[in-house]
Amino acid sequence: MATRLSTSHNRRMILTSAAVIAVGLGAYGLGRVYPPLGPSAGTIAPAQRYVSSQLTDSDVTLGDTAVPQLMQTDAFERFVHDPSFRALASSPGFKAIAANPQLMSALLSNPQAFTSMASNPQSFNGLVQAAQSAASLGSKAHQASADLMGLVANHPGAMGSFASHPDALSAVMSNASAYAAFANNAKGFSDAASGAPALQQLASDKAAMTAVLADPQVFSAIAASAGSFKGFAGQPQLLAAAVRSAASAVGQLRSAGISNSAIQLLAANSTGFSMLASQPGAMAAVANHSKAFEAIAGYPAAMAAILSQPSAFSKYSSDSAAFRNDAAKAAADSAMSRNSAAFTQLAADRNAMSAIQADPQVFAAIGNNAAAFGSLAANASKLSPQLVAAVGQNASAFSNLAGNAAQLTSAAHSLQSLDAHSLVASATAAGIMNAGVSQAVLANPQAFGAMAANPSAFAGLSQNAAALATLAANQKAFAALSAQPNLAALLANPSFSAALNQAGVSQSHSE
Repeated sequence: MATRLSTSHNRRMILTSAAVIAVGLGAYGLGRVYPPLGPSAGTIAPAQRYVSSQLTDSDVTLGDTAVPQLMQTDAFERFVHDPSFRALASSPGFKAIAANPQLMSALLSNPQAFTSMASNPQSFNGLVQAAQSAASLGSKAHQASADLMGLVANHPGAMGSFASHPDALSAVMSNASAYAAFANNAKGFSDAASGAPALQQLASDKAAMTAVLADPQVFSAIAASAGSFKGFAGQPQLLAAAVRSAASAVGQLRSAGISNSAIQLLAANSTGFSMLASQPGAMAAVANHSKAFEAIAGYPAAMAAILSQPSAFSKYSSDSAAFRNDAAKAAADSAMSRNSAAFTQLAADRNAMSAIQADPQVFAAIGNNAAAFGSLAANASKLSPQLVAAVGQNASAFSNLAGNAAQLTSAAHSLQSLDAHSLVASATAAGIMNAGVSQAVLANPQAFGAMAANPSAFAGLSQNAAALATLAANQKAFAALSAQPNLAALLANPSFSAALNQAGVSQSHSE
């Protein structure tokens, strides 16, 4: 027997027919349209909230209070009382997706691409297999992206000209040490270009040559990172496309006032940056408390626990000494015990604890953006100390960028596209990706980037016909969820699946 909410609620649970899904989800994605939620949204009185007496140890995965606290949020209340959402949430396919917060977060970051891809399971599976094969090349591809981003950021004119002449760029990168001699001899390059077949088109393009000759130091810069670009050898069009993606990202980020060094770090941590871009409130909080966040980020398991249970840690915002003491004895603390090793190591890290004690308000900042950070908890390891440091070094710029959703999303997508091109180049050079798969990957670079970041999660999805069918049949619903950050954050919270079970939403609705 399902957990009962009330007679009227049970009647609503029965309305799970195709007609409800078509009318409710098809028209609005959620049946009713709610105003955006946020930390300052009005609260619902305790008497109105759902209370379950069925909470079991198996439902609690990230602390004794994580699930019931999530169930007390406004966003969760609005979910469980929407009949159209209940219809979607009760399907076996949705349950499988909701059970993996990393997967849910990735899907909601680009719902249009994933819902479209899910309609062709064979093609979807092919991309997943490609992502699994290429996963081992991730670090190499990230380094190539970072180095290419640095080149474009520091030599925009010259690299832009090279991108318009892919054969010339490929020739220079393939023999970078020889071309490095032209770093102090622009005329020498001009003379050489006119006689080299691969460079003749560039030489005949007056504007492009002027830009290159105005910045001959680009040759020494290319040579300094030549090792990173080996994957692009013999793939001039792919290389040029990667440069264009990098240039797009640089344009968005530089206009926001972000430094070249930070831009390069973002390229090396594109998955983590995309996560922050999906939750601007979290980005602003990280920018304003970067040193403390950087300290916590060095211990991903501890960060995951803190982000998933902000109310359990908010007390430390006025007593940082207590945090150090409790972390040192983490095995005895209900909120830390399941990640006790990470907290114990954090407590023993003098530099990290000094940063946290200097800014204990980091815990309040997380609590004030609980929904946003909760959605990032399952992927806490992607929020590297280097990424956090880059944000902190440009705190004002990132705080401002957090208020421009369109620009932020555009920059994140360009970075993901750059990363996809770098990964395809490495995988193709290694002989593990053919032309057909490469074409499919580059048609969906953001989606493929998410697959490559969590290959095991997507491997499970590709083998679950019900989950793929649910995803393909509810494009408008997932798009509507993605469009509202607080609702997207709720679904990506590690405790969301358990909370649905406790509320009876994802159980059978039979009487």
